[in-house]
Amino acid sequence: MTKKDIFLHLRFPFSLFLMPIYWLAISQQVGSDFVKNFWIFVILHLLIYPASNAFNSYFDKDEGSIGGLKNPPKVDIKLWYAANVFDGLGILLAFLFVGSWFGILVILYIAVSRMYSHPKSRLKKYPILSWAIVGLFQGALVFMMVYTFGQNLTIKDFFEATNDSNAPLWLGSLFSALILWAVYPITQVYQHGEDKRNGDRTMSILLGIRGTFIFCMLFFSLSIISSYFFLEHKHFQKFLIFCFPIAIFMNWWFLKVWKDERMANFKYTMILNLTASVLLNICFLTMIF
Repeated sequence: MTKKDIFLHLRFPFSLFLMPIYWLAISQQVGSDFVKNFWIFVILHLLIYPASNAFNSYFDKDEGSIGGLKNPPKVDIKLWYAANVFDGLGILLAFLFVGSWFGILVILYIAVSRMYSHPKSRLKKYPILSWAIVGLFQGALVFMMVYTFGQNLTIKDFFEATNDSNAPLWLGSLFSALILWAVYPITQVYQHGEDKRNGDRTMSILLGIRGTFIFCMLFFSLSIISSYFFLEHKHFQKFLIFCFPIAIFMNWWFLKVWKDERMANFKYTMILNLTASVLLNICFLTMIF
């Protein structure tokens, strides 16, 4: 593999899809520590997430389109080494610049992420379990980590805290998980053939193409309901406004897929992912400022 091939498999742009959870957590902070939040951002979005992408690519050895990469280059052991370097650096920076408990949770995140892809555990082949893990770790856990350690609190503080709307902060973790649970199966909807060749039975395969859309719309609706109880009224209204274009596109795409399942392809999946991530990033950023 060339350096360019490794860089492509790290899929840095894919971190944009997970970034709304970070900004949502920041928006709920009361006593933000800018330096801690900076390092948390670097560790998660520039090291841990890309390492997870690379590790997953190494063991999947996909020949077709994968999330954020239409034509993935062939992989070799260099990609595995790159994933280890990025994870190792992320762990080191977590302990040095954020704190021991943050570092421990980063290790936990990495361990589960690797169990998701590694052939000996391959959690990815269990549809409900892998779907649950994505929401709990990339959504709920990350929200808790950013909110808590980005303002020098303890995990106990997190479970005792409330926000400006007097909602418990753990509800923000649920809100974050529901967003990921809504989006995740859609990211698999065009990969059925590739996943079946790898022996993986993903949530989207379990639901079927049309069922995937219905399921994701249901959880998207649940995320909106949870946001009503969690966010301040003005922020809830703002969230609805930013969600409206996402809902319009998803329904339009669903109608196309209902008529022809071949429309559940890489192109439309990436359009939805990019639209949703950009709008939600802007939405939660405006809640900060």
